[in-house]
Amino acid sequence: MVASEHEHRAGWSLKKLLAGTGTSLGGLLLWVALLPSAAAQERDAYAGTVVRCQSHDLGWVHCDMDVSQGVDLVRQFSDNACVRGSEWGTDRSGVWVTLGCRAEFRSRAAAHAAPATDASKRLVRRVVRCESSGRPQNCPVRLDGAPVRLLRQNSRLPCREGHSWGYRRNEIWTTRGCQGDFEVGAEDGGGFVDVPRRLTCESKDRRKRFCGASISVGAKLVKQLSGSPCEQGRSWGWDSKGVWVDNGCRAEFSVN
Repeated sequence: MVASEHEHRAGWSLKKLLAGTGTSLGGLLLWVALLPSAAAQERDAYAGTVVRCQSHDLGWVHCDMDVSQGVDLVRQFSDNACVRGSEWGTDRSGVWVTLGCRAEFRSRAAAHAAPATDASKRLVRRVVRCESSGRPQNCPVRLDGAPVRLLRQNSRLPCREGHSWGYRRNEIWTTRGCQGDFEVGAEDGGGFVDVPRRLTCESKDRRKRFCGASISVGAKLVKQLSGSPCEQGRSWGWDSKGVWVDNGCRAEFSVN
């Protein structure tokens, strides 16, 4: 009896409210059904500010997005490193990724200029590309005593420190066809970004090939890509100046 009386009063109050607004009960239910949920609104806002960009098979990929006020990496999906300046970066029209980096990036302009985190600021490589077409090439860069290392070799011809590349006061030099990306360390002596890099090296026609990369800790085989076996000490190896492969070995290596 009491419950029935409450239901009657509630129904009368709702009818009175609808009469005052000129809205039918069916119209009210339709309006409520069309309202997006809070979760949906949050999801749409996230989708509008975040772009997923993925490098497959170590290739270079460009993804359009607003970079006018900066971009932050918000979520990494790949096992391969995603370090700004070497595995990802920006240009005027968007963000690019390479060397197997797969991640989501957020535009600061769309995210109300959210500041970069301390972690993202630390993981930024200062990279200079210097390429010799056969003749000596000097690439000016302000070093102020900072160290330089070969991040990755881009040429078929080898890049060996002291032989086909090096650096002096305020420049990096290459010669004998060496083409590479070089990382400039911290001026305060803090060294380089301590994140392993991926490197693919291939022995064509079963010939020995050297792939330059400055290595201070070590190198390990991550994925064999050839039918021919890759056995350390026999068909591949490394030293402080890079990785070598032989006898048809083609593989992806992690170096640091």
